[in-house]
This record gives sequence, structure tokens and C-alpha cells, in this order.
Amino acid sequence: MSETTIVPVTPGSFSDAQHAMSGGGDGHECQCQWWTMTNADFQRTDIDGRAAAFRSEVDSAPSPGLIAYVDGDAAGWVRVGPRTRQIRLSKTRAYAGATEEPWDDADVWAVSCFAVRKEHRGSGLNAALLDAAVTFARENGARVVEAYPVDPDAGRKVTSNELYHGALSTFLSAGFREVARPKPHVAVVSLDLAGANETSTGEHP
Repeated sequence: MSETTIVPVTPGSFSDAQHAMSGGGDGHECQCQWWTMTNADFQRTDIDGRAAAFRSEVDSAPSPGLIAYVDGDAAGWVRVGPRTRQIRLSKTRAYAGATEEPWDDADVWAVSCFAVRKEHRGSGLNAALLDAAVTFARENGARVVEAYPVDPDAGRKVTSNELYHGALSTFLSAGFREVARPKPHVAVVSLDLAGANETSTGEHP
């Protein structure tokens, strides 16, 4: 049976985060900077510039995300952190008017990106990453965790690249509630940590 451990990225595990993000999809090119930059700034940077921005995040606190290790291999990644640090979220039309929370509230955190290497997909790693992300947010003082998953069952074909948002069913199973549906296949979900069940440990056997 595989052993899975999920821990925050640190300066010493920066290369592991990059490995986890580069196993298919746009992760290597993006360097998990899509939500942290305006569109103009993102288009002005290349991969090296985005990697430098990501490293700067990793060198600061709180950590910008978590790495899932499966039998020691960096297999998955999730971005979780204060929503105020992910400035593109508030500038995305589908989300701007759909949230219940003020955009300037630093106690609202967002889970905005998943990446799982191809060889580890279909093993439930996204659910484990989400569970650990919620625990990490709670431990760092978040009041609410918000996310923007896609609904593959909404009658529109969802591409594999769009699944970096996460699937709606994963969030609903974790106790999130849907607060808005800005597009038929796009949901805004929220978890009030004051009332959430504190059973997560951040590590999964």
C-alpha cells in the first residue's frame, strides 16, 4: 500500500513542488503564478520570471501551498493561502460578484490550483490535498476557505486543463457548500472553518 504524506512547501523542497507541477498540463509554464499576477504582468513574464516569483513566495510565510509525496515521490500540489495574495481572483468576472466575502478580508483563504502528476491521477490525491489544505488554512488563522471548482456533470465538456480548479464533487464531499454558480460549469464554494469538523490531520496513510 502506498504511503502518502502532505506537507507545506519549504525553500528546501522548492524543486519538489516544481516536479509535482510538471507532470502534465500547464504547471511547468505557469509555476503556479496565474492567480498571483494580473493578466498583463503574467504575459510580461517568462517561465524563469514566474519561477523566481514562486521561489519568493516559498521563501515567505505562510507557505503558498502543499506538496503530496507518494512513497517519497513528489506527486501532487495544491495552492492555498490568503485570497488577498491571489489578486487575479478578484479581477475574474465570474468570481468578482459571486463571493459572499469582502475581497479585502485577509482571513478568507482560497484553494485555487491543483496539480497531480499523470502517473498518480485517479488515486484520490486531490481529495487528500484538499483535506490537508483545509487543515493548513485553519492552523494559520483562516476564517473561511473559498474555491472555484468546475462541475464536469453540468452538461459542458470540461477539459483536463480546466480541472486544475478541482472538481465540484471533491469540495462538496469535503463539506464545502456551493454559494454561487456564475457559469453552468463553474461554481463558487465556501467552507466556514468556525463550524467545520476538525478531523483533518494533513497526513494520509
